[in-house]
Amino acid sequence: MSVHSQPRALDPKPPARTEPPRRSGRDQADIGGRTLNVFSHAFLLTWAVLVILPLLWTVLNSFKSDDEILTSAWSLPGSFSLDSFVRAWTTANIGQYFLNTAVVVSLGVILTLGLGSLVAYVIARYPFPGNRVIYFLFVAGLTFPVFLAIVPLFFVARSLQLANSLPGLALIYTAYYLPFAVFFLTAYFRTLPDSIADAAFIDGCGHWRAFFWVMLPMARPGMISVGIFVTIGQWNQFLLPLVLQTDPDKYVIAQGLASLAVSQEYASDWSGLFAGLTLSMIPVLVVYIVFQRQIESGMVAGAVK
Repeated sequence: MSVHSQPRALDPKPPARTEPPRRSGRDQADIGGRTLNVFSHAFLLTWAVLVILPLLWTVLNSFKSDDEILTSAWSLPGSFSLDSFVRAWTTANIGQYFLNTAVVVSLGVILTLGLGSLVAYVIARYPFPGNRVIYFLFVAGLTFPVFLAIVPLFFVARSLQLANSLPGLALIYTAYYLPFAVFFLTAYFRTLPDSIADAAFIDGCGHWRAFFWVMLPMARPGMISVGIFVTIGQWNQFLLPLVLQTDPDKYVIAQGLASLAVSQEYASDWSGLFAGLTLSMIPVLVVYIVFQRQIESGMVAGAVK
């Protein structure tokens, strides 16, 4: 009797171990880039809201009456009236302050750009003993807080008859903003090619002619960028004119708005105050919007060599 042996069952193979797909370095970089992009956009959106809402609120309240401002400050104006702007320009004397500021800032910006471009060009293009020392002295001027020198500055300005003077205030603005102009324009002039200046010298240009006719036009984006920042800084300057300008007829716009705000304790012309604030913001906003592209190109060109 033959016994047929049962075939031995084969042991089942263990299931293959599946590993999660590995992400490549590019995928991880893409995920990190998208995450950073989301956070940067969220930050920029938050910043834009924090900046735009107060401006929009100020502009809307400038068209309201005092009763509307006190009862419904966050609502739209019932009717858009320009009476508050007329009062601010005439009665509150904002027009005179506006004109004074325009004169001071125009002189200050012209002097700052003129002197700053000359100094920056020499430092950037002409090596000489003490070149770096002079440059770092201007850089050190950026770190010096002006309120530490405000008392001796007052006595110096008074002894030189620069106090209560619009041209004198423009000179002081120039001295205060000159280190920034030199610092920025030095970096910009270093990015300009040496071959252009050499070609100008070969064609017979002297140093002054090469600077004004060749190099300065090439530095136009940087000059515009510095001019915008200096204009904004000088237009919004408050501490220097507060100490140096004691004559109400020589007040600038920041002093005029401050005196108008103080007077609200006794005369509740809140719509006039908001109208004055709106008028003071218009020139800076217009200048920045018009020259926005030049500012961006100047900043990039001055930072990359």
